[in-house]
Amino acid sequence: MKRIANLYKSAYSGLSPATWWLSVVMLINRSGTMVLPFMTLYLTQSLHYSIGKAGIVMAMFGAGAICGGFLGGRLTDKLGFYNIQLGALLCGGIMFFVLGQMKSFTSIAGCTFVLAVLNDSFRPANATAIAQYSNEHNRIRCYSLNRLAINLGWAFGGAIGGFIASKNYHLLFWIDGLTNISAAFLLRAVLSPSKNTQTPKKKEQGAGINSRSPFTDRIYLVFIFLTVLYGLMFFQEFSILPVYYNQQLHLSPFFIGITMALNGLLIAIFEMALIFKLEQKNKNMQYMIIGCLFTGAAFAVFNLLPGQHSVALISVVIITIGEMLTMPFMNSFWIRRTDEHNRGQYAGLYTVAWSIAQVAGPYAGSQIAQHFGFTLLWWLVAFISILTALGFRWLQIKGSTRKF
Repeated sequence: MKRIANLYKSAYSGLSPATWWLSVVMLINRSGTMVLPFMTLYLTQSLHYSIGKAGIVMAMFGAGAICGGFLGGRLTDKLGFYNIQLGALLCGGIMFFVLGQMKSFTSIAGCTFVLAVLNDSFRPANATAIAQYSNEHNRIRCYSLNRLAINLGWAFGGAIGGFIASKNYHLLFWIDGLTNISAAFLLRAVLSPSKNTQTPKKKEQGAGINSRSPFTDRIYLVFIFLTVLYGLMFFQEFSILPVYYNQQLHLSPFFIGITMALNGLLIAIFEMALIFKLEQKNKNMQYMIIGCLFTGAAFAVFNLLPGQHSVALISVVIITIGEMLTMPFMNSFWIRRTDEHNRGQYAGLYTVAWSIAQVAGPYAGSQIAQHFGFTLLWWLVAFISILTALGFRWLQIKGSTRKF
């Protein structure tokens, strides 16, 4: 027990106060994530729009997220990650209030697009801030701590949001907006350049003359393509897999919720300690390759193993292992190809890759499942995992790890 206690103590030690504060900001922000998970229900049940129109609104959110990643990345390099985070949180909070008052389909779709632009412009600035507040030895753990805050916030927001949505959908918009603004005030109080020496001022973040663009970095563009492929697999977990649990395995909504919560719980308990042990071995690319294969195997088990409750639990454990092995080290890959003058653009393109996968993954998965069945979908996901793993192996062979 003492060894385990020391392991966890070491895993959470050595991180700067700014890193911890940034994770608290993220936790507050994500704890209010209630509108998006219930947006389709709000549109169809409260405003009585068709499922088709609700789908269009969600597509507008996806399009805004892609634009927000590009815009946030470029503005981060020009104006500084602190200013972009603060502006995105404040303006995003106000936009939640505005969106909640909209009733016409056109106004809802337009406000949803603007809200997504603001929300996702925050992400590259936040990723750049983590890099600033960390060092070479603890950077992967800093990203993992941020992921921990996101997972805990999502779990709390989803649980409370479901209760609130059953009472009054409009309260979701007010709570989401207030948590955004609260996170902005905390950011201003503890991480502004005048309050924290690790936060550089705007003039210290001017564009570098010799800094390369991510669009001229061929290795990075291959990595972005592989990120999209991995994201296509990953987002099946939260979109198509619950439908499969219900329709094919006949699991109850309660048990489906348990399996979804288990993913976040395992990450919260094990990821930081696991990353602390693995980062010392300096085999980051190898972990990403293995993680991709685990992710594909998590879906393939549905075609290989019998059972209902047991196979669902086995799958979520496997996919969580894959997620913990892959995502933290993917952050390490892109950050090591940057300098302080182009980091926002690299983070922005990385954000865009995930946004594209978030839009395309659920749509493609739903169409394949509907027209060809879940069995084919799970084999395709497994095939994509092998393809992605081979892609990371190619990057390793090409010598891209010299900065990794």
